[in-house]
Amino acid sequence: MSAEHASVRLIDDYARGDTELAADTVWALEAHLETCALCRGRLSASVATEAPDIAALLDTVRAGLEPQLDAAVRAPARRYRPRWVSAWLTPVMAPWLAMTVAVTLLALLLDAGGSPMLLGGASPMAVIAPVLPLCAVAASWSRALDPAHELTASTARAGLPLLLRRTTAVLAVVVPVLLVEGWLTGATTAAQWLLPSLAFTSAALALGSIIGVTRAAAALVATWVAVIAAPAWPAGRVPVALQPHQLPLWALLLALGTGAVIARRNAYSAL
Repeated sequence: MSAEHASVRLIDDYARGDTELAADTVWALEAHLETCALCRGRLSASVATEAPDIAALLDTVRAGLEPQLDAAVRAPARRYRPRWVSAWLTPVMAPWLAMTVAVTLLALLLDAGGSPMLLGGASPMAVIAPVLPLCAVAASWSRALDPAHELTASTARAGLPLLLRRTTAVLAVVVPVLLVEGWLTGATTAAQWLLPSLAFTSAALALGSIIGVTRAAAALVATWVAVIAAPAWPAGRVPVALQPHQLPLWALLLALGTGAVIARRNAYSAL
């Protein structure tokens, strides 16, 4: 691709469905076609000459749909929503983000007024903060929860870029809430749970390239609860994994997870 437009050869290869085109090249071309009318015109002409079977199929589908579209009742206009909202969020994220914030508020109430014997003396904020963002991250990329999943999966940005955008949107909401509530409770320093939280998020994205983000997040949350949180709660202490001397290990896990995401960046388009 040149600085402004895609080459004729690349467009012809794309129109023919050349399987030797690299995934990142296909993504770059499709993203460019979204904003370039000239290249879309070239693609239309290329499909007619390079892939006549596809052109004939499109004509057949169009001929069958046009009468139905003409007779269809126009849907009411939707409330205006900026384009960046659709690029960074999915409608299903709203209730899950609200649920996540509600859980942190519940933890704050337990910290403020809960019985020490009931809580074992351990802070709910310290126990749930590292894995709490994973719930919303899993929901933001769940096929079962997103009614527009098939449409989203067919877009040019359906791979890693969209996954990172939605993850960033989740962290931008959850992390400030955790910071404020952690400051109010004074349960633990932000670094003790923020670094593990980011490490768990990167691990979920890395493992998600193999088994799916939702399953990866659920597995990590279950592991945290069973191996670390549950034994520490009755003992009335902050989990050993959140002690200051463990922070270098969390930093290493964050670096490894980030590296795995970068190394497997092409796998996310097939999730």
